[in-house]
Amino acid sequence: MDSWENLKKECALCSRCPLGETRTKLVFGTGVESASILFVGEGPGEQEDLQGEPFVGPAGNLLDDMLEIIDLSRKTNVYIANIVKCRPPKNRDPKPEEAAACREWLQRQIDLVQPKLIVCLGRIAATHLIRDDFRITREHGQWFDVSGIPCTAIYHPSALLRDESKRPETFVDLIAIRSKIRELCPEVYSGSAL
Repeated sequence: MDSWENLKKECALCSRCPLGETRTKLVFGTGVESASILFVGEGPGEQEDLQGEPFVGPAGNLLDDMLEIIDLSRKTNVYIANIVKCRPPKNRDPKPEEAAACREWLQRQIDLVQPKLIVCLGRIAATHLIRDDFRITREHGQWFDVSGIPCTAIYHPSALLRDESKRPETFVDLIAIRSKIRELCPEVYSGSAL
């Protein structure tokens, strides 16, 4: 049986791709390890690489605000991971071979969390989890079956910082996610005014 401790240790020793050679810190994941909801981003940026935690800095602050809108928090009821655990140089997109090398780590995180639903943060995460030709502008907010788990994608917080015009669509997507949580994970909101 896999454990979080073993998985973190193994992942920290990973040398399957060159990204491990240039990282400052492994960015494994954060949040509640038994959460019903898993959020998956693409990979660490500069601040994440320095701190060893996903979604810190301006994009992380925006993500926390987005979660708060629907009464979620990395401290109480979600787990956050990335497709790759080491920062791609200059914040470029992870290469397919890098994502493939990291796939086992994410799959083992999914197996340990056992989420009832997954939310992809941005196109890159969606192309690796939902479908390789996923189009975020057309398909954000739609639900897909990923190995028996309902999965959707919303715009990445960094994209929302660059283009505020996408925020109203994202708000609609967040409200739909809240509805899906109520349907599939009522325990998340038990005792809440939502």
